[in-house]
Amino acid sequence: MKIKEFLGSTVLDKNANEVGKVDNVDFDPETGKIENITLTLQKNIFSRDELEISFDDVATIGAYVILNKEILKEKEEEAKEEEETKTVEVEIEDDE
Repeated sequence: MKIKEFLGSTVLDKNANEVGKVDNVDFDPETGKIENITLTLQKNIFSRDELEISFDDVATIGAYVILNKEILKEKEEEAKEEEETKTVEVEIEDDE
């Protein structure tokens, strides 16, 4: 596969959820090995985020780039954090 074919590839996490697209590739200039890839994560029409992952997290490359790890989307992360930080409010009445 040529690098120009790799750029723009759709990236799926280990659960086959679409994560984003390959935006950039970082090489080790001495060995020529890929060290990291930068993914563009589309949040909505006008907003995008980037995520840099190690090339070691790539399971396979073909029609899709498939990762060997799970990537939570922003809404899923927020829901998970919210679930972990739920608090219970207790109201104490004074008998005075």
